[in-house]
Amino acid sequence: MRLNEIRDNEGATKNRMRVGRGIGSGKGKTGGRGVKGQKARAGVSIKGFEGGQMPLHRRLPKRGFNPPNRKDLNEVNLGRIQTAVDAGKLDASAPVTVETLVAAGVLAKPRDGVKILGAGELTAKLTFQVAGASKSALEAIERAGGSVTVLGGDAEAAA
Repeated sequence: MRLNEIRDNEGATKNRMRVGRGIGSGKGKTGGRGVKGQKARAGVSIKGFEGGQMPLHRRLPKRGFNPPNRKDLNEVNLGRIQTAVDAGKLDASAPVTVETLVAAGVLAKPRDGVKILGAGELTAKLTFQVAGASKSALEAIERAGGSVTVLGGDAEAAA
């Protein structure tokens, strides 16, 4: 075998279609564009065109950046958790998780996790296993003698 004998496999390549080269080519005259109208002309791009009416994508307002994979977290204040502990619905010795908060009636449904916020007073010593906590909540929990474990990520991203 020599370099000048190298060929591609039979049927692996096709000749490009030469449009507008006579009626015998099968793509002559209109060159596969149909007849007349804006779309038959060269250099036309009509994505989202509505016949002159303001297109739908321009009628609607722009609404910021919405990340497609963001987490839908429950937010709970420390005061609400302390109320549940005082009422006896939440066990202070067991770790506080999404499941225990739903069972105690603090949350309606688990969603993608829970983030603890710092509003309210916390006196009970609690161990939290949550998706996130604000800085003020972390300080208040540590002041009460408790601890926070952030699930599925680092503490800085959650805070």
